Amino acid sequence: MPTIAVEDIDRAVRFYSEQLGLTVRRLSDDPNSALVELGSDRLLLYKSTFRRGETTYASFIVDDLEECVKELRDRGVQFEEYDLPGIKTENGIATFGDMKTGWFKDSEGNTLAISNEPAEVMRKAA
Repeated sequence: MPTIAVEDIDRAVRFYSEQLGLTVRRLSDDPNSALVELGSDRLLLYKSTFRRGETTYASFIVDDLEECVKELRDRGVQFEEYDLPGIKTENGIATFGDMKTGWFKDSEGNTLAISNEPAEVMRKAA
C-alpha cells in the first residue's frame, strides 16, 4: 500500500476529501492515520514529523487529464509550473510523447501527479 507522511492529519484529510474529492476513512484505533480510497486500492496517510522530500510521491492515472486539471483547479488545487531541462509545463501540464502529466502539492507539501495512461509507455512495459 502506498503511504504518504503528513504533518497535520486533519488538514490532510480535508485536502484529500474536499479538494481532491476522494473518499477518506479515519482509522478508529489510530487517530494519526487515514485511508484514502482509490477504487479498489488504498493510500495510507500517516502523521510524521520527518521532513518532506521533493520527488513525486504518487501519480494517479486519469482518463481525461485536461478535464481533471480543470476540476481540481475548480476545487482550489494549484498546479506546479516547470521550465527545466526535459520538463516544461504549459497550463500546468507537461507533455512527453503521448504522455501528459501535471504536478501539484498536497496540504503537507508532498508532490503528487496526475497522468494519462499513454500507449507509448504501455508498449515499453511489455
